[in-house]
Amino acid sequence: MQIEAAGLGKRFQRDWIFRGLSRTFRPGSATAVLGANGAGKSTLLNTISGQLLPTEGSLSYSLGGRAVPVEEVPRHLAYAAPYLELLEELTLLELLRFHTRFKPLQPGCSLERLVDIMYLQQARHRLVREFSSGMKQRLKLGLALYADAPLLLLDEPTTNLDATGSAWFEEHVRLTRAGRTVLLSSNVPAEYAFCEDQLRVADYQPDRAR
Repeated sequence: MQIEAAGLGKRFQRDWIFRGLSRTFRPGSATAVLGANGAGKSTLLNTISGQLLPTEGSLSYSLGGRAVPVEEVPRHLAYAAPYLELLEELTLLELLRFHTRFKPLQPGCSLERLVDIMYLQQARHRLVREFSSGMKQRLKLGLALYADAPLLLLDEPTTNLDATGSAWFEEHVRLTRAGRTVLLSSNVPAEYAFCEDQLRVADYQPDRAR
């Protein structure tokens, strides 16, 4: 998916989170959205995803040369963030079956294969609410990384992961990023080492950039 941001800005009350952002995000690109905690990285991702309306400027989306209306963007989007909730009253397999009804997995990746990829074989029939924070984060990432979606947004993806879990993420984001438009919010260099491009939110904050 290609995304065109033109003069994009987002304000809450009288405070600008970012302003004057013009940029093209192309298929196959991976962009690290950088900034300190509270700088507005998540707000920018949520605006680009269409979940938040911009205060000024515009966003346009296209896929295979066809314009995509903003209301259709969620169909083409996979998103992982620590603050996104899981259906914790379901077992792992129940959650996977429910989730993939709306967001299919990539061709060749079955539910059982995904369970193996996430190293959750022993948790198939456990309620998600019984998972550790690291298991939940691996589940969120697995669903996003292996979704059949051309736009992948990742917000601080290694939150709650130990060193082994972080290495798992680094391996699988590289395995699944081909052809996708990837934006990753982070202030941890190891998380975004694979990204070729960087976008610093501070460069688009009026009191800092001007």
